[in-house]
Amino acid sequence: VRLVESGGGLVQAGGSLRLSCAASGRTFSSYNMGWFRQAPGTEREFVAAIKWISINTYYADSVKGRFTISRDNAKNTVYLQMNSLKPEDTAVYYCARKLNSGSYSIVSNYDSWGQGTHVTVSS
Repeated sequence: VRLVESGGGLVQAGGSLRLSCAASGRTFSSYNMGWFRQAPGTEREFVAAIKWISINTYYADSVKGRFTISRDNAKNTVYLQMNSLKPEDTAVYYCARKLNSGSYSIVSNYDSWGQGTHVTVSS
C-alpha cells in the first residue's frame, strides 16, 4: 500500500492542524492504521492509532485529549486532528499501516510508511 501524508505546516502554540493520510489499494478498510512522529535527533514515537472498524482508538499520553484520529474508508484516508498544539509537538508526522496483532505503539509492528509531513509549532 502507498501512503501519502499532507496537511502539515507552521502554526502558533494553541493552534490546530488537520493531517491527512491518503492510501492506495482496495483493501484500506481492513487496515489498522497509526500516526507516528519524529523530531530531529529523536526516535520515531507513537502518536495515535485506529482499528479498521474505527471503534477502537489509541493515543500516546502526551497527545491524549488534544489529538483525535479518525478515518473515512470510502475515501481511503485517515486523519489526525491536532488541537491545542505545543512547541513540543514539532516533528515530522508519519502514517503507517499496522502489520500484525502486536502493540499499537511499537514502530516495528507497522509497514508501508508514508514520506511524512512537517509540523512546526512556534511559541
